[in-house]
Amino acid sequence: MSAMPSRTYKLFRKAILAEQQVTCIYEGRYRELCPHIIGTNKMGEEAVLAWQFGGESSGPLPQWRCLKLANITNARTRDGHWHEGGSHRTTQTCVSNIDLDINVHVRKLR
Repeated sequence: MSAMPSRTYKLFRKAILAEQQVTCIYEGRYRELCPHIIGTNKMGEEAVLAWQFGGESSGPLPQWRCLKLANITNARTRDGHWHEGGSHRTTQTCVSNIDLDINVHVRKLR
């Protein structure tokens, strides 16, 4: 990462380490998420792969979302049940430069 991580990035990163939920506004919609993987995408932009289990969406919920952190506002962490979808192992193209993956860096440590 060239630039310093944004405040939103730090918040999401901390949420992954603590297995906390994140609520935020993304593209004008309120989202309830469990972030799983954080880093940067192919363009070098901060991105997170998250399981959206609640809030608003253009499509059916729950589902995997690839979110650009620059487009996120009002992000907050909160305690709550940890949700996750099916495996993202094969299709994860959201985060190309992975900083933190909950399944690799957090869960394995327990």
